[in-house]
Amino acid sequence: MATSQASAGTGTGTAVSVPYGQAPYPVLVADAQAAVLYVNEAASLVFPSARPGSALADAVPAWLSTAHMQRLSPLPPQRAETDVDRPDADRLDADRLIADSLVVSGPVEDRIYEAHPSPRDDGSVVWWLVDDTDHRLAREALRIERDRTAFLTRASNLLLSSLNLDRCMDVTAQMAAEHLADAALVICPSPGRELPVVTCLRGAKPSKARRAVDVDEVPGLGEALQGFPPVPSRWIDPAAAPSWLVPEGFGAVGSIVITPLPGHGVPAGVLVLLRRTDRAAFTEGEEVFARLFAARAGAAMSAARLYAEQASITQTLMRELLPPALRRISGVEYAGSYRPSQDHERIGGDFYDVHPASDKGEASLVVLGDVCGKGLDAAVMAGKIRNTLHALLPLADDHQRMLTLLNKALLNSHHTRFATMVLASAERVGSSVKLRLTSAGHPAPLILRSTGRVEEADTRGTLVGALPEVEARTATASLAPGETCLLYTDGITEARGGPLGEAMFGEERLRRVLAECAGMPAEAVVERVQMLASQWVGGGHHDDMAVVAISAPRTNHLSMVDGHTRGRFTA
Repeated sequence: MATSQASAGTGTGTAVSVPYGQAPYPVLVADAQAAVLYVNEAASLVFPSARPGSALADAVPAWLSTAHMQRLSPLPPQRAETDVDRPDADRLDADRLIADSLVVSGPVEDRIYEAHPSPRDDGSVVWWLVDDTDHRLAREALRIERDRTAFLTRASNLLLSSLNLDRCMDVTAQMAAEHLADAALVICPSPGRELPVVTCLRGAKPSKARRAVDVDEVPGLGEALQGFPPVPSRWIDPAAAPSWLVPEGFGAVGSIVITPLPGHGVPAGVLVLLRRTDRAAFTEGEEVFARLFAARAGAAMSAARLYAEQASITQTLMRELLPPALRRISGVEYAGSYRPSQDHERIGGDFYDVHPASDKGEASLVVLGDVCGKGLDAAVMAGKIRNTLHALLPLADDHQRMLTLLNKALLNSHHTRFATMVLASAERVGSSVKLRLTSAGHPAPLILRSTGRVEEADTRGTLVGALPEVEARTATASLAPGETCLLYTDGITEARGGPLGEAMFGEERLRRVLAECAGMPAEAVVERVQMLASQWVGGGHHDDMAVVAISAPRTNHLSMVDGHTRGRFTA
């Protein structure tokens, strides 16, 4: 290898020979008095002021001259415990290895250099300089990308963990204010001029309000809220921003960016980012990153809005499918209870209704039925049957006629499901309740007398929706005050459970439970029957279970006792 010889005074007149002319890196040699001994051609381009004999501090940046002086200073006595018994020569060698391994770095104009020291025997130090700018830029870009990826992952987890639109707006505004800007606003589209706006300052909690907004006074706001065609982010002049766009207490605005929040085919809203005048304006790279964040936020907000709309529709439809709350009507007590086959469901194939009489003195109609099947499909079919029966209420006095017309309607539909049901017409006559009971393929109602005796109503019939004709026999009964008629579905009697887990609850056990309820009001009877059947099943599988009780209330007569008027209940 060819070498170049150069010598320079060290302050003592000693000549130094250095073979570094052909080195591919900048090389600089300085002595123990921090004077420059040698500078190769590459180093002279980096440090134009460096000449042999010049002071190192005048020729190189402070970070390099300081590092050179630290290499010449004695090392502090910091050694590991294993060095305590080593000879002094070994300790000095260890200290030299430690000193030799130290690398410093710093800026030289617009570049970053690493300086690697190589101590020489004469006390001078050879500094090898490596341009580390591109490597550092790559590492910094990688760090930024990792931080952004981690931020986007965290944002997705927070946003998608909730299907609540208000929470998604709050999370979007707060994360944007903390990581993208000094303040952020999230604006959602809404009919009318008042738009929901969530505002958040960095370090503060988000606040929500509805504001009367003229979208035309903010450039890009109207297009972003419409969302189609897709529009890019817009930088707007802070001086042209309306007062409502700048949060209270924010201070002077340096830059504003409006970014659309894209949703699933519809716009989810707009994200507004604000920075103060003491911070640099948004760069194109930051705007691209803000759009990536906005895409995730918009997707979460769009999903939350879609879920809210579906939940509202489901709630409206569910209201018509859920069994009604029962009460006393025309002097007759009614109570009902329903438990679907799956605990996480609210509806199923069992149903009941009480239709009050349209005219005073007429009987109210009670319907309890069981559609073949479970779940939503059975519930929809039950809803159709309930609506059909409601349309047939003018024929409520003729149970057979109602069942015949319902049977034809079901046979003419595209459904292949059938149903069993029982119709009960209840009318208050004096202190008693007169009943007409008709079963169509359904378990016959049970009548609980005040003595505790349980009777079965003498009614039978064929199921509805399966045969061309439906035949049913109507039975009559009378309830004295305190007596109850129980209508139930086979989910009660066929419930399997008990000590061994496979025994059916059965009709006999139901009769015994009912006999223990003598004298109880209708609501208590229903609650006890449903509770004991549920306890029998435990955590096992079961069919839908529905119970309706019709009771004649106890009457309150006044009588004279010891010259005083007191209330007395009679059965």
